Amino acid sequence: MKQRIEITAQELARQRDIMERVAELNAGLEPPPLALVDTYGCQQNEADSEKLRGMLKAMGYGETRDEYAADVIVINTCAVREHAEQRVLGNVGALTHTKKARPSQIICLCGCMMQEPGMADRIKNSYRHVRVVFGPHELWRFPEFLLRQLQGEGRIFETAPSDGCVAEGLPSSRDSAVKAWLPVMYGCDNFCSYCIVPYVRGRERSRRPEDVLEEARALAAAGYKDITLLGQNVNSYGKDLPEGVDFSDLIARINDIPGDFLIRFMTSHPKDAGEKLFSTMANCEKCARHIHLPFQSGSNRVLSAMNRRYTREAYLDLIRMARAYMPDVVLTSDVIVGFPGETEEEFEDTLRLVEEVRFDALFTFIFSPRTGTPAARMPDPFTREEKQRRFDALVALQNRISEEKHRAYVGRALRVLVDGQEGDYLTSRTSGGRLVRLRADASLTGTFQTVRITGSNTWALFGELV
Repeated sequence: MKQRIEITAQELARQRDIMERVAELNAGLEPPPLALVDTYGCQQNEADSEKLRGMLKAMGYGETRDEYAADVIVINTCAVREHAEQRVLGNVGALTHTKKARPSQIICLCGCMMQEPGMADRIKNSYRHVRVVFGPHELWRFPEFLLRQLQGEGRIFETAPSDGCVAEGLPSSRDSAVKAWLPVMYGCDNFCSYCIVPYVRGRERSRRPEDVLEEARALAAAGYKDITLLGQNVNSYGKDLPEGVDFSDLIARINDIPGDFLIRFMTSHPKDAGEKLFSTMANCEKCARHIHLPFQSGSNRVLSAMNRRYTREAYLDLIRMARAYMPDVVLTSDVIVGFPGETEEEFEDTLRLVEEVRFDALFTFIFSPRTGTPAARMPDPFTREEKQRRFDALVALQNRISEEKHRAYVGRALRVLVDGQEGDYLTSRTSGGRLVRLRADASLTGTFQTVRITGSNTWALFGELV
């Protein structure tokens, strides 16, 4: 039976006291100590890394991107795909050189990958330069781990299995002054047969609505213009709380906060999305007209084997309902190609669904078996080459659709949020999340502007200020 754990105010106060103690230790050092936080994986990992950087800043560390200059290195890992895992291990292995050059350097590994069965032992035995290993559930204890290292304690491994916890009030150092991640819940109860997330991030637990709203108000007051609500399945928000506030209610309450900003969210699960969500999106003027709704496969048999708990027909009904409420909604999705046993006809079902829905963009993946999940034990008779051929066909189809949909924007005037710069262009986003590149003064960053779309390609739009 899952257990909801909220970290007490006393325990969090202890971590804040430790931050102050470490800051005092660092205060007299010349040059000031530096830290590097490297992040792999999803937006939730990005949000976690912002907390790690916030705690490091509170402990007197400056930021660096140079591994050789860093006194502390924290690598926040991802377990969702094998490729990311191999990149992490390769990069951790390379840090033997920085540790040799700076023997006092403290190297920490955290995040989902550390919760995988056997991974902590692998790090312990094969990467002896790593001093601290902890999973997502222990992130709030990072100041304690760091102090123990500074005091000369031996290697620390904190990766015991856990349903997870909720820890409020940790400091954040955000990557952007325009866009902010706002976690509303953690973990997942869906147990899709291919997915490691419930095993490494724990079970679903929602932040209390008053805590989410307090943080949202602070972000709006600080001038953030793009606030993304995060959860493995945001549509499940509130099911574990007594307040009776669901995700649609939460959007409506954030929409009532004064200020000119956009509300985005990810990710939605089709089994929990429905009319209340779509009507709330349509009626909340600050809610972006974009929904990321992963369908994963167009085959009912494959969906059942994935334990997705909806059918192709039910998914298409959702798409029709979303467009009925929001004719201009931008739709994006995730697709897995080559799930164990997927036949050519079942893959064709996926292509037909993509043709019917005409997504604005897709995030496409070749199946990657994760040890400990049911799908990793399923018979898989098709070769990597066959899966790659299907993957290429799906990408080609979606690229054609994306290019056609982007071409239809040309000549239209759209409201965009200018959020950064790449080369000679400013980058901006429409309410639907479409990238618009424009030539304008960088002082416009962080402002809403009206642009006329003058050109497009498969991946972006180009515009000029109106």
